[in-house]
Amino acid sequence: MKTTAFISAAFATAVCAQNATTFINPAVPTGQPIPGNYSGGLRPQVHFSPPQFFMNDPNGMFVDANGTYHLYYQYNPTGLGAGNQHWGHATSRDLYHWENQQIALFPPEESVFVFSGSAVVDVNNTSGFFPDQTNGVVAIFTLARYYPNAAGPQTQNIAYSHDGGYTFQLYDDNPVIDSTSIHFRDPKVIWYEDHWVAVIAYSQEFAVGIFTSPDLKDWTFASNFSYHGLLGTQYECPNLVKLPVRDSEGAVTSEAYVMTLSVQPGAPLGGSITEYFPGDFNGTHFIPFDSATRLTDFGKDNYAAQYFYGVPDGEDAISIGWASNWQYTQQVPTGNLEGWRSAMTAPRANYLQKADRIGLTMMNKLVDPAPVLDEPLETTSFGNSSLSLDFSDVASNALYIEANVTGINTTLVTGSTTLNLTFTSPASGESLRSGFFFGGDTPFWIDRGLVRGFDNIFFTDKFSAANVYDGGDGTLASWRMQALFDRSICEWFLDGGVQAATVLFYPTQPLTTLSLGSQALPPGATVNVAIWSLKSAWAPYANEQGTVVGNVSSSGEGAAGSRRDMIYEGSFSS
Repeated sequence: MKTTAFISAAFATAVCAQNATTFINPAVPTGQPIPGNYSGGLRPQVHFSPPQFFMNDPNGMFVDANGTYHLYYQYNPTGLGAGNQHWGHATSRDLYHWENQQIALFPPEESVFVFSGSAVVDVNNTSGFFPDQTNGVVAIFTLARYYPNAAGPQTQNIAYSHDGGYTFQLYDDNPVIDSTSIHFRDPKVIWYEDHWVAVIAYSQEFAVGIFTSPDLKDWTFASNFSYHGLLGTQYECPNLVKLPVRDSEGAVTSEAYVMTLSVQPGAPLGGSITEYFPGDFNGTHFIPFDSATRLTDFGKDNYAAQYFYGVPDGEDAISIGWASNWQYTQQVPTGNLEGWRSAMTAPRANYLQKADRIGLTMMNKLVDPAPVLDEPLETTSFGNSSLSLDFSDVASNALYIEANVTGINTTLVTGSTTLNLTFTSPASGESLRSGFFFGGDTPFWIDRGLVRGFDNIFFTDKFSAANVYDGGDGTLASWRMQALFDRSICEWFLDGGVQAATVLFYPTQPLTTLSLGSQALPPGATVNVAIWSLKSAWAPYANEQGTVVGNVSSSGEGAAGSRRDMIYEGSFSS
């Protein structure tokens, strides 16, 4: 059914009671973060995961004037499956060390859930909520009403924060965009020249509505971006972000906008995926440069990524996605074994660049992992050879790997020219395998099928990417792989971020041996390898019982800042 908003572009504002209040479930803690234990064998140590219970989409991400990154997320604080959505909250100064904060957004009524959305810093007080400050934060989100036997309408609403995003007050005159649809959600708001712009999914109409506002309260329909890319069953979590365009040397030459859409279900490998479209935006209309469909990830576990608001123009955008897939997220074993479900991807720096053979591509570059790098375990170079590394004594069970292959004469590679990376458990024989065929059309592959801690019909075990490097003109070429291995999640970044993959795996015993080797490289080719252990980003926060309690001070930033100072000074170990 078409929504009223979709047909007429006329939006009524419903007037609620003044001094809007929230519904607090007695089982949900208020005024303090939920504690969690991060020592479980499957718990990632350098990726964000919730202290307890179930998490999905990242929400409301912004960076404030002090350089603190705020990550909100869809959160069920009472169960291990989706439902009872609130906005959880964590903060970081380096995108790897996160501090859990108290729940930021509660529903206004028992029968209403706080769905996905975004947040902005209203530095010019366009909203009128912040007459005496420049750091006021406004969250824009979907409220979804549920009746005993049916879903009610989804509307767009706002809340404002006077303390920099730690606590919020619901706006008295919500909703700011009304509707009669049960599939109208996930607003992402940006500032464009002299007005605010929101992109919102008409999920089952396969459209993204573009709206404008001078003050975040009164919105006007501007245009639709409809029927592009993979349709799947529905669109979710649209984003509109301005990215720098870089040349082959990394210099910024121009800028362009990118529209992202999360499709669920309907990914080529099943379930959830995110696609993107580079193009032009004039403040009211988005026009893609071409008709190609591009995916952010060739794995199966990166969905609903969002970009931090507040990153200055001309700098690479920073994104984080939900590292899971709706086909199996509510069955993965971390819930029953350790009391939590879902993690976020590692932070990615995004810009546009013309990739060899592919054309204009949104690069997914791993944000510098220096804040969590520990000891270099291996630094070596070889031609056709291999190495094996036992990292069972690495407390975090997490590694960062770089492999740079240089001096490749592309006319001499064969179908046997390969570089392989495998993680193995000597105790159980399980392994997570990956490799690159320098002479193939689909050269990079990943296989999680030999990891046996989770069995699900939708838990696809093998993945591959299209050709990602310059192959065939006879010039000397180079190729780079980065991998971030973190107990039960691994991310690969290929050729500087032309391709990326996020893959979950659940071993019965820890994977503690790494092997990396090459064969049939042409003469003159060299493999340069560097492997680091990673420090746990959570261990410094744990008390003697192993519990991370989060920020329990009266001043959110004060507690976080004092702990971060100690982390940066090296006062904690893994």
